[in-house]
Amino acid sequence: MDAGKGSNPVTVERKSDREIVVTRTFDAPARLVFEAWTRPELFKQWWIPKSMGMVLHSCEMDVRAGGKYCLNFGPGMDFFGTYLEVTPPSRLAWTNEEGGENGSVTTVTLEEKGGRTLLVMSELYPSKEALDAAGTGAAEATRETFAQLDELLRTL
Repeated sequence: MDAGKGSNPVTVERKSDREIVVTRTFDAPARLVFEAWTRPELFKQWWIPKSMGMVLHSCEMDVRAGGKYCLNFGPGMDFFGTYLEVTPPSRLAWTNEEGGENGSVTTVTLEEKGGRTLLVMSELYPSKEALDAAGTGAAEATRETFAQLDELLRTL
């Protein structure tokens, strides 16, 4: 059993008609958690749930306000957007433009206490209908990706 799953559970909560919030604590300093989100060579190691069998072919990240990112999973399968806010090591916000007008804005905040980091990830959609259409699948998949992030953080 992965001790990280039991001691640091993931909570997924629909906060409003337009927002889902995922919360989890990591046994690592905020600086390392932030690096795992912003350095492509680290991000590629944990972001995709291994159970999905997907391959991240390329990961381009210009991590600065106004910078772009693009994650490619194969022909026609790109996730991309623009960083709105980058405040090391405590806050990141970006657009998810592959959804077009229904794309969400993701905000990740990191709060360190005693060498542990509380991560709060918000997905804010432009409408209730956009959130309903997206569902909570991606938020639920973070249980696996965050367990993978835990594994990575133990090696840094």
